Amino acid sequence: MSNSNKKFDTRYMVELAMMIAIIILMSFTPLGYLRTPGLSITLLTIPVAVGAIILGPKGGAICGLAFGATSFYMALNGSSAFAAMLLSINPFGTFITCIVARVLEGWLTGLIFAALYKKASARKVSYYVASLACPLLNTLFFMGFLCIFFYNTEYIQGIASGLGVSNPILFVAAFVGVQGLIEAVICFIIGSIVSRALCAALKRS
Repeated sequence: MSNSNKKFDTRYMVELAMMIAIIILMSFTPLGYLRTPGLSITLLTIPVAVGAIILGPKGGAICGLAFGATSFYMALNGSSAFAAMLLSINPFGTFITCIVARVLEGWLTGLIFAALYKKASARKVSYYVASLACPLLNTLFFMGFLCIFFYNTEYIQGIASGLGVSNPILFVAAFVGVQGLIEAVICFIIGSIVSRALCAALKRS
């Protein structure tokens, strides 16, 4: 391996480690979640989006894994009552919903950005599209897996009944609601600004 490759690999690992550290820090402080009566608004899609943009699909998947691992840990220690309830019902389904969904989110965000950035005509919007795609993918996969593994359980049916809905699509719309929209807007704005600034500072092409 040449010295330039070693230098690049070292820099990549340092940047990846920094993004993971940011995700972990945000996860266990008020920086990571805006608590609401329903689903919390997560801001962790921001570092996942930034990681996917500056570090590529693989880096995005690893950042998503870090996000998912902290979410699953909250289910294990009971700090998230909703996740803890899911864990008690179906541990495997909870693992998929918390972790696999976030890995896919980061990986696909990186692929979307890379595909757009290759096209000169789409290069300027690639940061914005990827930053918006990340929270949307997070909602899509999380709620998708939630419905697959838990929709027919007594717990989720009780929530659906309280929301006055009777099918999975209406349940997702009602359950995510305004929180999902706020999450997407925040990540879209902050993620695109931060990722563009970092790419410029790191002189990424």
